[in-house]
Amino acid sequence: MNPIPRRSFLKQSALAAGAFALVSGTRSSARVIGSNDRLRIAVAGCNGRGQSHIDGWLSQPNVEIAYLIDPDQRVLDRALKSLEAKAQKAAGKNPAAAGKLTTKGVTDVRKALEDPSLDAISIATPNHWHSLMTIWAAQAGKHVYVEKPMSHDVTEGRVVVEAQKKYGVVIQHGTQRRSDAGLAGLHAAIQSGKFGKLKVSYGYCCKPRSGIGAKAPSAPPDNLNWDLWRGPAQLKEFHANLVHYNWHWFWKTGNGDLNNQGTHQLDVARWALDPALTHPVRAMAIGGRFQWNDQGETPNTMFGIGEYANGQQVFFNVRNVHYKGYQNQVENEYYFEDGGKIVRGLYYPKGSDKGEKVSVPSGKVTPGGNWGAFIAACRAGKPEMANGNALEAHYGCVLGHLMNNSYRLGKKVPFNAKAGRFGDNTDAHDHFMKLHALMRDGVGVPEDGAEYTVGPWLTFDPKTEQHTGEFHAEANALLKDANNPGFEVPAAGKV
Repeated sequence: MNPIPRRSFLKQSALAAGAFALVSGTRSSARVIGSNDRLRIAVAGCNGRGQSHIDGWLSQPNVEIAYLIDPDQRVLDRALKSLEAKAQKAAGKNPAAAGKLTTKGVTDVRKALEDPSLDAISIATPNHWHSLMTIWAAQAGKHVYVEKPMSHDVTEGRVVVEAQKKYGVVIQHGTQRRSDAGLAGLHAAIQSGKFGKLKVSYGYCCKPRSGIGAKAPSAPPDNLNWDLWRGPAQLKEFHANLVHYNWHWFWKTGNGDLNNQGTHQLDVARWALDPALTHPVRAMAIGGRFQWNDQGETPNTMFGIGEYANGQQVFFNVRNVHYKGYQNQVENEYYFEDGGKIVRGLYYPKGSDKGEKVSVPSGKVTPGGNWGAFIAACRAGKPEMANGNALEAHYGCVLGHLMNNSYRLGKKVPFNAKAGRFGDNTDAHDHFMKLHALMRDGVGVPEDGAEYTVGPWLTFDPKTEQHTGEFHAEANALLKDANNPGFEVPAAGKV
């Protein structure tokens, strides 16, 4: 089946003024939810994370899953069958009602968006679809819950922000930690200076993974609508390592673990910085894809840095390769100018090896967890209620994109302690050396037979969202992916 032609969902209007504002409460395009507050939602992407979305919406009162959407007919049929079983179980003593599953299954998201009674869409597709689906949904007046990362590249993330501003819909990012009142309170305390001035906000995405081998190009399976699966991504050939999870490790469809699992910890790291900050002014990364010898493109090991205008820094560590004694770290740390630090919920004053439990008041979040907060924001018609709105999502995702882009422009150097090029940044050097020692001694990467990829320092103008200085031409070329005809991400001024 070929994709149906895209419809012009709404008459376009002038862009809202102000480059970095979040429009709230206009509901100029969103359907007014009925008097009983019943909210009808579509779930796009029905595999692993999509199943979590389905369970999340089923846990919310007065929410109807109106559509399931997936270009793989086998996945779609399985999801519909599973949903019917869950609906029957939930119905309990009313089996007659349980048999009336009203959810529709479609392969093309645009069919669901044409339904004027649909209130919202929940996106759990591969990364290359996240922004375009969000933009189409906003144009159709639908609220959006979109998985991380909200964008596959820098430019399309800005277009999502402009779409939110123009159409006034709720957009909430799937960074669940934004719904953690304790974490919100910790960041408020850090920003108030309770522990001194924050110097380095550090995130880790260190979880064991395995290589994916190599799959030769082939015809897509009959159950998969290949045109709809690839959508905006310019992929010439299908291979079985794309469907249904390993697309994460290819640049045209994924963003590596840095902007996969790591999006959560990147967002937390940036959240702790001075609230006036937007994007870093420069970034770099060093790493590699060690041991696996497979067809994946993204690094399984990385150390990235984002530097901000006020001197604060975000460090990030990706480490996916197995070794004996592997330390699983999916967490955040905070380092202060006076030498103090917060690690795993304990504050260590300068020079002390005895941690003190951090105790701070809870911060402000919309209650109900990530699912409940989104539903509450939709019912209220208030985008500012979203725990992780479009603008905050954009800032967090861009941080990861810039680190990734530095890596993609990197050059091979011998795998040794001299590979890191951090100038006089002793903090970066020290943290990189910890990673290097683990890779050398734990993983067993040989210093005389392996290579790092060392990315250049990329300077970035937060206002124009363009690179400047050395390497600006190469780096700016990575800010926007080319799209397939019919699946183009519009320019920000034409959303």
